[in-house]
Amino acid sequence: MDFAYLVTPVLTWMVVGPIKFLINSARQRRWAFNLVGNGGFPSNHSSVVTAMATLIALREGIDHPAFGVAVTLAFIVMIDANSLRQHVGRQAAAINRLAVDVTGHIILRERMGHTLVEICGGIATGIGMGFLIHAVFSA
Repeated sequence: MDFAYLVTPVLTWMVVGPIKFLINSARQRRWAFNLVGNGGFPSNHSSVVTAMATLIALREGIDHPAFGVAVTLAFIVMIDANSLRQHVGRQAAAINRLAVDVTGHIILRERMGHTLVEICGGIATGIGMGFLIHAVFSA
């Protein structure tokens, strides 16, 4: 039984997450626990969908319908990460400024989404993980 398609997103997430944490910690010169989850370089979400699209391209070919679906999903995820979630972060910042004197207000997380550089880093790491997983499972 071939588990490559199941292992790819999980393994990519597990490899890219610590890399992202270390890069962001080095940039901030402190442990960057506040960037675990959303935001930061490279984008975990972009890495996962790109790794899966890469694996499908290598195994099935770029003319396979599954590759088209994977690329479509990748674009949706990346557009969401770049635009929608950044707007959510701006909304959170505005709410935090307005509610500064409100008793019991829980500070909303303002760092949401990814920049284009972070998304491109996710694409690069995803392609690398796709090739690596393909090589390991094809051997």
